[in-house]
Amino acid sequence: MTENSKAVQTARDYYNSHDADTFYYTIWGGEDLHIGLYRRPDDTIFEASRRTVETMANMANNLGPDSTVMDLGSGIGGSPRYLAKTFGCHVVALNLSEVENERHRKMNKEHGVDHLIEVIDGNFESIPKADESIDVVWSQDAILHSSNRKQVLAEAARVLKPGGEMIFTDPMQTEDCYQEFLEPILKRIFLESLATPGFYCQTARDLGLEVVEYRDFHQQLTNHYAKVLEETQAREKELLEKGVSADYIEHMKTGLENWVMGGTYGHLAWGILHFRK
Repeated sequence: MTENSKAVQTARDYYNSHDADTFYYTIWGGEDLHIGLYRRPDDTIFEASRRTVETMANMANNLGPDSTVMDLGSGIGGSPRYLAKTFGCHVVALNLSEVENERHRKMNKEHGVDHLIEVIDGNFESIPKADESIDVVWSQDAILHSSNRKQVLAEAARVLKPGGEMIFTDPMQTEDCYQEFLEPILKRIFLESLATPGFYCQTARDLGLEVVEYRDFHQQLTNHYAKVLEETQAREKELLEKGVSADYIEHMKTGLENWVMGGTYGHLAWGILHFRK
């Protein structure tokens, strides 16, 4: 693995921690570690998160037994397992947390799809795959952790085959966001900035990619973090019993409240971006 940027290394250390690994696996539903699409207030985090995966998969034209998907920042592998089971495609799962990757590999064996999913310890600023070798580059709420997001998109464009697609989500800021609203959010996730939808679309065009669409689901970011906050408060005792520190839980609750506030007042953006080479 090439030398990590400071932001990537910080994210790696964070997701390798017992607190973070246990929190996300427990609260997010045990499969997907990303923002969900909610239809009703009583939707579970798992149901909404899985709906995001299904929606993204339905946007792709290149999924099947003969296709290869690269998942950038694959977490514990909920999306790769869904894609492998549903479409029979081969998935390369690139993720920086060795702790998450071990859980991912174990779950792949339990689900009987380990022959279809290759889990790689690494980061998406330097993708360890050949030029024009991937049919679909996929990512969910991970690229924000890079301090060089142009490089991530350049790497995605490099490995995509002609006609290949990039489909991803990412928590973003609005084009006219007040910086003061971002500061507490960025502090919690150890970042200096968030991208905007316009940044990603313009970067894609600069790389010669076609912008197929951007599906704006900004309200879902607020819905999701409000639900995660609710679950965290309701299951705090369970988290403590599993060894998650009280400081981590309090820090998380404060951070989630900031995400909800930022989304409620229109300073945060989220949706599905779809590019084609």
